[in-house]
Amino acid sequence: MLSRLGTLLQQAVETREPSVDLLEAFTEHWKGITGYYLEATDESTPARQTDIPWRLKQMLDILVYEEKQRPAGETGPCLEYLLQHKVLETLSTLGKAEYPPGMRQQVLLFFSRVLGQVQHPLLHYLNVHRPVQKLLQLSGDRLGSGTEKEEVQFTTILCAKIKQDPTLLAYILEGKSILNEKRAQELEEGAEHPPGAATAASSPPRRDSNLISSLVGLCKSKKSRMALKARENLLLLVGLAQEAAAACLVRSSTLCQLLTGHLCDLYSAVPTCTDPADVLTLERTSWRTQGDAASNGIFPGKESLAAFFGWMDFLDELVMGAHPVVADALTQAVEEKFFQGILQPQLLQMSELTVLNATAMLTGMVRQICAPPLLHHLVLFLLGPDRHPETPGDSPHPLRTQLIDRCNHLSEEISLASLQLFELLLQKPHEHVAHSLALRNLETRGYLQRSPPVPDERGPPELDPDEDGLDLEEDPYFTDGFPEASFRMAKKPLPGPAPPGKGQVSEVVSSFLCLVPEEAKTSSCMEEGGYDTYIHDALGMVQACRASAAPWGWPHAPRPLDTCPPEGVFYEGHFLKVLFDRMSRVLDQPYSLNLQVTSVLSRLAAFPHPHLHEYLLDPYLSLAPGCRSLFSVLVRVMGDLMQRLQRVPHFRAKLLLVRQQLMGLVPGEQMDHMMLFKGVVVLEEFCKELAAIALVKGPPEGPP
Repeated sequence: MLSRLGTLLQQAVETREPSVDLLEAFTEHWKGITGYYLEATDESTPARQTDIPWRLKQMLDILVYEEKQRPAGETGPCLEYLLQHKVLETLSTLGKAEYPPGMRQQVLLFFSRVLGQVQHPLLHYLNVHRPVQKLLQLSGDRLGSGTEKEEVQFTTILCAKIKQDPTLLAYILEGKSILNEKRAQELEEGAEHPPGAATAASSPPRRDSNLISSLVGLCKSKKSRMALKARENLLLLVGLAQEAAAACLVRSSTLCQLLTGHLCDLYSAVPTCTDPADVLTLERTSWRTQGDAASNGIFPGKESLAAFFGWMDFLDELVMGAHPVVADALTQAVEEKFFQGILQPQLLQMSELTVLNATAMLTGMVRQICAPPLLHHLVLFLLGPDRHPETPGDSPHPLRTQLIDRCNHLSEEISLASLQLFELLLQKPHEHVAHSLALRNLETRGYLQRSPPVPDERGPPELDPDEDGLDLEEDPYFTDGFPEASFRMAKKPLPGPAPPGKGQVSEVVSSFLCLVPEEAKTSSCMEEGGYDTYIHDALGMVQACRASAAPWGWPHAPRPLDTCPPEGVFYEGHFLKVLFDRMSRVLDQPYSLNLQVTSVLSRLAAFPHPHLHEYLLDPYLSLAPGCRSLFSVLVRVMGDLMQRLQRVPHFRAKLLLVRQQLMGLVPGEQMDHMMLFKGVVVLEEFCKELAAIALVKGPPEGPP
């Protein structure tokens, strides 16, 4: 009983007396700090060797203890003293003076701890957010380079507070003090805003340094942990859900300019001697593991490349998670300052080395970018917004025209890099890519022969024998100079009675497999599988294309011909024309180039649009005069092949040897007609791949 009574008496004493004792202790410690500057004689003594850090710690402990002893929301005399006597203002000035040496570090720590441990909202008050702004301005000071750790802690606390209350962003960026006015009057009785202060604070001049510029500066830190934390804080800020906060972020900071400017700087820092092949083979970089990727440098310039693509990946994630207001502003800045300001002039240059480097870097960027807003701007920047059918010679978007033309460039390296760029673009989940490059020209199915109406529409058209067959016979490749058996083999996939545009899957598969004459097939001699070896890869590619195209609203069946307006002369479009031209020269092109051309065509054929399927995978089309499809191009190449093989002695044995060399089974050695033999191998494998894609996609739906 006596012990309980003693406890109650002790508690009563502690509730009556500590307010006076705490305030005395608090003011004593503060006067001890200010007194140091009157008594100190050695200006070189570091701050950590004085009693300042200890006194700041005592002041913090008193503030935290005082708050715990009072009801929630009630302000104690120590906190009132801190606000009324502008303690934080004075500390920020001492930190700016950096006297004694290391004082800035101590001030940053004190600010971080006060804001983090004191639960009472503080950042609304002028005597708090104004010194906070002063400290943030010091981040750009050359003297602040040794305080990165403390700066990161300080900005992390600020971002956490802003996440809890997004209205605080306006105070920290703009100095506003317009909310919670009643609370401000209660707590700042002796430090009321002067009459003109609210007006001045509501629309202050933009500062050179603020929270955003501090975070962006810390993102550039050589210490990966510091840079990583700063980037995470930026992600937190741009993801604020309140539209007012997002608008403030765009309006009152140079966020977009700083982020885009650093992207431009990193791009310019990539050495011009960097091998484009190294850029193209570089794996996708993650900004979270950028340091690890750069440390494994295996070629000159890899560290610079990792820094650039790591920052691009960070911007991509920033746009992905940002409020739409921030995402749109940042994307617009990237397009104007980087895409159009730096990248476009390089892509339009005549210097082959500059073009090759810029194309390789662009391909790497396409690989990195996933955020829909950024991807949309990139696609329109490269391909233009036009969606109407093309006409020969029409080039409303010069960059698109140049990029496609370079797929047929005299330089093998530029052609290869350009084709790789388009293959990667076709893998992106953006409908405009496939539409701009191919579908815009296939909408009215102008490639089909429009036969005169007959009673039985599904019967064989009268002009069918005079159509493809006549074109093939008139073609210079189709002469009587090769054996009848081979000619019959090449012609087998074009039976006359088949209804145009229709065929069972097995017939379509057989058509592609029978394209290559038996004399030119070597995979069976190597005990390799048939086209079924491609089915697994084809299934994955088709499923990926279907997943990407699912939201695009593509039709499941071709557009009925009676609803298609008649065209004058069908034009397959610039991109398909270049690909078909390349494919027609497959026997005279380097092996790597042929692989890339066929890879792009396979990607197009895998798309689930019925017109693309029909145009690229249907051997039974009745083509309009002067039109060509992928199958008709392959037929002509086979006719040329049969003529040329007759002029090469022991061509089958040599062809088999070349395949063994490509598989690494025998040492490589030079021989005549090497390019021709490699082209034949590519043709055989490409036909097997097309057969696998046709099998996986299934029969075309709907009427022809």
